[in-house]
Amino acid sequence: MSEFQLYFVLGKDHILDYVNGYDHILFVVALCAMYVVRDWKKIFLLVTAFTLGHSITLAMATLNLISVNVTLIEFLIPLTIFITAVSNLFLRETSLTQGRVQVNYGLALFFGLIHGMGFSTYLRALLGKDQSITTQLFAFNIGLEFGQIIIVAIFLSVSFIAIDVAKANRRDWKIVLSSAIGGISLILMKDRLFVL
Repeated sequence: MSEFQLYFVLGKDHILDYVNGYDHILFVVALCAMYVVRDWKKIFLLVTAFTLGHSITLAMATLNLISVNVTLIEFLIPLTIFITAVSNLFLRETSLTQGRVQVNYGLALFFGLIHGMGFSTYLRALLGKDQSITTQLFAFNIGLEFGQIIIVAIFLSVSFIAIDVAKANRRDWKIVLSSAIGGISLILMKDRLFVL
């Protein structure tokens, strides 16, 4: 296995690790909660904005260009999930059909910056004292994006079954999903608040 393949797989497995990476999975699902299958292009843009954000800070933190307070970042990650989930409750589905750039793209990019700092601790531990890390960073980020696309595909499949097959109300689906994610993120914040 080449070094690129190794770090690609590590990135993919890191985002899909439902035991240790469930907070990132929750965030991606919270980003998608407003959308249905026909909105796949908008979801792709959202996930790409998130990837762009976390790629920037992942590179900067891994290269030691910025210093990361791991404890603070571990608290901010569920806070980003909570904000995303709560904002879903106030956004109307009709506002998503307009062609203009939505606020949630900016939020995905900004929150990606925070999540990237969280990923950096993991990646730095993997890299050890390697001096040349460009290939590893690129492969890891591509793996993360691929993992997120898998999460989105699973979400869209479940969403299709719930809304298009079982005829669940789209608004109710969004409210139940976002409320559950918001509740879980509150528990994560509480647990991590006492570590600050």
